[in-house]
Amino acid sequence: MGKGRVEAFSDGVIAIIITIMVLELKVPEGFDLASLRPVVPVFCAYVLSFIYVGIYWNNHHHMFHAVQKVNGRVLWANLHLLFWLSLLPAVTHWVGENHLASWPTAMYGVVLFMSAIAYFILMRVLIREHGKESTLARAIGNDFKGKVSVVLYLVGIGIAFVLPWGSATLYTLVAAWWLIPDQRIEHVLGS
Repeated sequence: MGKGRVEAFSDGVIAIIITIMVLELKVPEGFDLASLRPVVPVFCAYVLSFIYVGIYWNNHHHMFHAVQKVNGRVLWANLHLLFWLSLLPAVTHWVGENHLASWPTAMYGVVLFMSAIAYFILMRVLIREHGKESTLARAIGNDFKGKVSVVLYLVGIGIAFVLPWGSATLYTLVAAWWLIPDQRIEHVLGS
């Protein structure tokens, strides 16, 4: 099967995820700068989630650029990833409205963790479909960055009950690490 429909569907779902997140932002009640204070936590959560969605979209785009075909397993693995990403608007709003309370912060980390696991599964299913010597397999290598990210999400979930700000900082650092362009696929493709 061709990959075009998977890419188009994924792009559409990701666009909807971003739209839902931005619609959760509320307009400040007042007309001065002080009226912005109550919406700052929600806005900060939105910014972090927007960055994460952007990172996943960017990496998803690169990953599918490196493959030629999909099968039923790829379709289901892709839906698995989209499922976890689709929960980001809910946990983003929850953590923002509750000012980094322990449970919302931990659940935010669970969604990040499960999104990373789902992305890993999708990547492995694509590599299985294209072979261990495929462009994608060569580009990904041992995926050190992905593996460390999963561990950091688990640490963030754990410390959310002791130090929610520490969890939020950890989630932000992982996002910042992924903002550094990951050019493994581009290097292998020669783009």
